[in-house]
Parts: sequence; structure tokens; C-alpha cells
Amino acid sequence: MRIGIVCYPTIGGSGVVATELGKALADKGHQVHFITYDQPVRLSELGKNIFYHEVMVSQYPLFQYTPYELVLTSKLVDVVKHEKLDLLHVHYAIPHASAAYMAQQILKQQGINIPFITTLHGTDITLVGKDPSFEPVITFSINNSNAVTAVSESLKGDTLKNFDVEPEIQVIPNFICPEWHQVIDNSELKETYAPNGERVIMHMSNFRPVKRVHDVLKTFALIREKIPAKMILVGDGPDRFSAEKMCRELGTCQDTFFLGKVKDVEEVIDIADLFVLPSQTESFGLAALEAMISRVPVIATNAGGLPEVMEQGVSGFMSEVGDVNDMAKNALKILKDDESLEQFRAGAFKQANKFDIKNILPHYENLYNNVLSQ
Repeated sequence: MRIGIVCYPTIGGSGVVATELGKALADKGHQVHFITYDQPVRLSELGKNIFYHEVMVSQYPLFQYTPYELVLTSKLVDVVKHEKLDLLHVHYAIPHASAAYMAQQILKQQGINIPFITTLHGTDITLVGKDPSFEPVITFSINNSNAVTAVSESLKGDTLKNFDVEPEIQVIPNFICPEWHQVIDNSELKETYAPNGERVIMHMSNFRPVKRVHDVLKTFALIREKIPAKMILVGDGPDRFSAEKMCRELGTCQDTFFLGKVKDVEEVIDIADLFVLPSQTESFGLAALEAMISRVPVIATNAGGLPEVMEQGVSGFMSEVGDVNDMAKNALKILKDDESLEQFRAGAFKQANKFDIKNILPHYENLYNNVLSQ
């Protein structure tokens, strides 16, 4: 098959999943064309069967905001025609699904039939999608997709609750590529942050309010009262300043490290003993899954798609949103001694392997074949 993948090229979960999916499809012999405004961060190099088409956004004095959706539409028309694509797979509803629909209609007038599949990833439904100004376009785009997938049952439920959706939504979960998360000897790096053998606790996010970074710091402060520990925060965003301020108020700054954005997160996550994800909601919880495949147990909230990713008491623990006391108590159960930690490390790794891309990829290939046969 010749497949066009439309995604955001950033470090967010939807872009990571779309890129890794495309690479896996290329390995299976499919021809994959990435179409976006920058080379995806996980697409470090172009290989066999992988192509990248940049959406050039030019500045024009008439426009206060460049109409990216229209530029993307034109690029989709061009790539479909000249690369003879069989289908488009768009990740994230806004504006990719609506651009794919417009491209489909333009091509139809030229005698070219190009179906498109829309994969919903989370904030396109749970955050942006709740904005009334976007609702009509999102609903229309979903209903006119040739197929629709969601990354969790939780997200499927949110979509059906918030939008008048007509087509069946197929749940195909996110995945990991185990070979990208091989445990390496990072003892030297770990000693840099924990020179005296302290437990290393990690959080990784875009520091938006929904991630509840302040709960991370409160949980860490409670853990630190009981055992020697260090806190590493990876990422950046609107709540970073207030998080740094809270760190000073809690008196934990000497044991807390803000690393900012890190491109190769696999190299950093290996040094963690525990991953904390206290989000208000997670459509899936890819960060938790990436921690687990690196043999790092997770403390998270019982929210969104996280219960579909984790196994309570095996890969870690889930608490109610905002219950930092329970999260700290559960963290200490895991970190209390090496035997307990190793048990949870093994449980996290076993659970994560259920989401190996080798188990997920056939679902997408079957979906593609079904759409093309309609």
C-alpha cells in the first residue's frame, strides 16, 4: 500500500505514535509518505519506503494568521496525485481531518478516489474539541471520515458523549516499540543526580494544568520525608514557573532537577526508579507506557485511559485525582526495598509488552484493507 500519514511533528503523543506507526508500516514493505510542516521528531532519518513532504506555510500580509488548513489541503492533493497514494491516515482531528475531507472532494472531481482514516488521540476531543467554535467542524470531519479510530475506550466514550458521531469508532490502542527502549547502562548518569544511591523519581509532560505538575511536587515532598530521593522533571510548558516556585516553597529544590525538553527521552527515563503521572485525565497515557517498557513502575491517577494501560498493584498503582497522600503511600510501597522495586519493575515490563507494536500493527493493516475494499 501507498499510505499518506498526516500528523503534528512535535514531541506530543499523537506525533510520536503516528511516526512510529509509519516506520513500522515501512518495515512491512508499505510505502509511507509523511505530510506535515516539519520533519517529525521521531523521524531521525529517512529510510527505505519512507518519504517526507513538507507543507510550506508562506507569509502573506493580508492574513493575520496563515491558513494552514488550506495549505495542507493543497499539499495533500498534490502528494496523492503524484505519489499515487491509496489512502490517507490523519492523526488528530484538527485540522487534519477537515483538510483530508477537502482534499478528498477536490480529487473526486478529478476522478481520483482517496479514502481517509481519522485517529483521535485525546486533546483534539477532550480539550480543543469542547470549544463550541470547533464542534461543528470536528463533528463533520469525523462523520465524513471513511473510518475512525480512538486510542482507548475512554476516549471513544468521550467522543460519543461530546459529539453527534455517526460512524463506528474502532479502538486501536497506542503502542511501544520495545527495541527503542532497550535498557542500557546509565549508572554514570544516574550517579550525577543521585550520587548517594537515592531513589530517582521522574515526571515527564508538557506542564499544562491537566498534567497537575504541582501534585508531582507535593507527592515527592511526602516521599522525601520517608526515604532519600531525587526528583527529575522532564518537559516544559505554562506551569513550569509555578512548579519552580512551589519547589522553593516546599524546600525541596536541592533535590529537584528541571531538565526542560529532552529529545531522546529513552536515555533519560532509564535512570528512574519510579514514574509519577498524576494527570486530571489521560486519553491513553503513552508516557506511562514508555516508562513501563523501560522497567520503571508508575504511580498515576485512575483517570481516562490509564486503567486500560496499567495493572493495579502489578505495574504500579493508581489513585484518585489529587490524592497526593495516597500516591505517596503507594510510591513508598514500591520503593521501600530493592526486592519490592524489582518486583514492580518486572510487572511494569510485562504489562507494557502487551502493547508491543507487533500486536497492534495488524489491526491498522486490517483496517486499511477494509477501507480500501469498500
